[in-house]
Amino acid sequence: MQGAGIRGFGAAVEILDLSESYEPQETDVLIQVRAAGVGNWDEIARNGGWDLGIVPPMALGVEASGIVIAVGSSVRRFAEADEVLTHPVPLRHQGAWAERLVAVEATVARKPPDMSWPTAALFPVPALTAGQVIHHWLQVQRGEPLLIHGAGGVTGGLLVAVAASAGARVVAVASSQDRERIAAYGAQVVLDYHDTSWPAQARAIFGPHGAPAAVNAVRGGAARLIAMVADGGRLVTTTSDGPPPERGVTVTNFYVSSDGELLEKLAIDFVARNLTISLARHDPLPDAAAALAAVVNGHSRGGVVLVPNS
Repeated sequence: MQGAGIRGFGAAVEILDLSESYEPQETDVLIQVRAAGVGNWDEIARNGGWDLGIVPPMALGVEASGIVIAVGSSVRRFAEADEVLTHPVPLRHQGAWAERLVAVEATVARKPPDMSWPTAALFPVPALTAGQVIHHWLQVQRGEPLLIHGAGGVTGGLLVAVAASAGARVVAVASSQDRERIAAYGAQVVLDYHDTSWPAQARAIFGPHGAPAAVNAVRGGAARLIAMVADGGRLVTTTSDGPPPERGVTVTNFYVSSDGELLEKLAIDFVARNLTISLARHDPLPDAAAALAAVVNGHSRGGVVLVPNS
C-alpha cells in the first residue's frame, strides 16, 4: 500500500511502501481513501509532538473521507459502500495519507450526500474542534456574545459556524478578504485584523467589562486576547499557548478528540446551511511534502487535501 509519511520523527515527508499486514479488530472500519486533509497539526505529528498511537515508518494524516470496503464483526453503524469521513486518532494501522485507512467505528461519521470528498476530508479536525470548544468547553448560551480571533482559517471559520448555529452573537476577527465568507458562516460583526484599531473596536462592541467568552485560533494570539475577556470569563485557545489565568478568567488549552457521532451531526448541520470550505490545493500523494509546507508556511488560502488515487 502506498502512503505519504516519514521514516522517523523529524524526517522529511516521502512516499512509502507500507505493509498491509494488519489483523482486523471487531470494531474496525476499513476505508478506501478518496481524500485526506492536511493541517498544521500534521507538522506537529511529523516532529513527534503528537502521539498518534503508532510510530514511524508511518503514513501521516489524521482526517479523511472515503468509501467503506470492509467492517469488523461488531460494527453496526456502517456497511460496505458507505461514504464516510473520520478523525481516526489514535491510529490503528497507518495515517490517512494513504490508499486505505483503518478507523475504529466510534470515530467514523456518515458523509452527507451533498458534501464533496475534499470538503469531507478537510472537515473532521476543524469541525470537532469547533463543536467541542463551543458546546463543551465554553458551553455557549443562545444570545451570548462571543469573540473569535483567527476566524479566517478553516478551523476559525468552523468555530464561527458552530457558534452561530448555537445562537451565539459572534464577533469575528479575520482578514477583510474573508469578511463575506465569515459573515455567511454567521458572524454578526467581522473585524479586520490588519486594522490596528480592531481591539478598540471589539471593546466598543462588548462594552467596558469585555467579552464573556473568547476563542483564539492564532498562534501567539491568546496572550493578547485575554485582555478583552471580562473578569470571570472564559478563554479557549486551540494553539497550546494559553497565558496564565488572570482576573478569574478560565483559560483552556484545547486538544481535539475523536467523536464520530458528533462529527456526523456537525456535517449534517454544515450541509443543511449550504456552507462551504474553500479549497486551496488538491495534490496527489507524491506532493504531500509540498502540500504540508504550504500549510505550515501560511501560503495556502483555504483547505489543502491529498488525493491518493489522483
